[in-house]
Amino acid sequence: MNYQALFEQIKKKKSFLCVGLDSDIKKIPSHLLDTEDPVFEFNKEIVDATAEFTVAYKPNIAFYECRGAQGWNSLEKTVNYIKEKYPEIFLIADAKRGDIGNTSKMYASAFLENMPFDSITVAPYMGEDSVTPFLEYENKWVILLALTSNKGAFDLQFFQEGEQKLFEKVLEKSQDWGTKENMMYVVGATKAEMLGGIRKIAPDHFLLVPGVGAQGGSLQEVAKYGMNESCGLLVNSSRGVIFADTSENFAKVAGEKAKELQLEMEDLLKEKSVL
Repeated sequence: MNYQALFEQIKKKKSFLCVGLDSDIKKIPSHLLDTEDPVFEFNKEIVDATAEFTVAYKPNIAFYECRGAQGWNSLEKTVNYIKEKYPEIFLIADAKRGDIGNTSKMYASAFLENMPFDSITVAPYMGEDSVTPFLEYENKWVILLALTSNKGAFDLQFFQEGEQKLFEKVLEKSQDWGTKENMMYVVGATKAEMLGGIRKIAPDHFLLVPGVGAQGGSLQEVAKYGMNESCGLLVNSSRGVIFADTSENFAKVAGEKAKELQLEMEDLLKEKSVL
């Protein structure tokens, strides 16, 4: 999926919602635990209930790989189901990989070749040769960690040399490696007021913004400071959608929560004259 195709989906669905499939088997409704693959059944129902309001799904790989082969099987079934039934939806492997070149090539092959993901989150700490192997796949994306929403972000990301902070250096330098057509950035919603400065460095790139909802980020603030003329945002909600209810009605409630976010996003897109 290229930049224009993603923008067209945003306009068509009037949404820039990404649903995070952080499908913790300890939290999924108990009535699913007797099924052959509880995590896949949970994901399938969540996807079917939210797909009309959503332009992206983001499985967090940790919740799958911690379960070994069974978890990887659930992940593969999930992403294959999404691509078969909802091929227009953008799929993000939230894997946060990044290693020396040969190892990065193997990680890239695992997620962008052997599984039908459109993109993968990548840690930039090891520099250009750890990132570029992920950029070798046509119409696939790297989503580079730039400014995260966790408390530990202040340990390193705000280190300053001269007038430039480390996360600003990442944003600036990485644009030598990729373009707005194949590189996005992770920017936490709890630091929404900093999106204005980020837009000065990366005005056209899409930003993946986690932290809205359960983590306290404001959708209105994210749109105010981060939206550009092509929207330029994928705003993620995980727990606030998928674990909004743990009864047998969990999927229905998830759909309602996704619709609430979509309607709010529609208003923001109109307000910013994107629609």
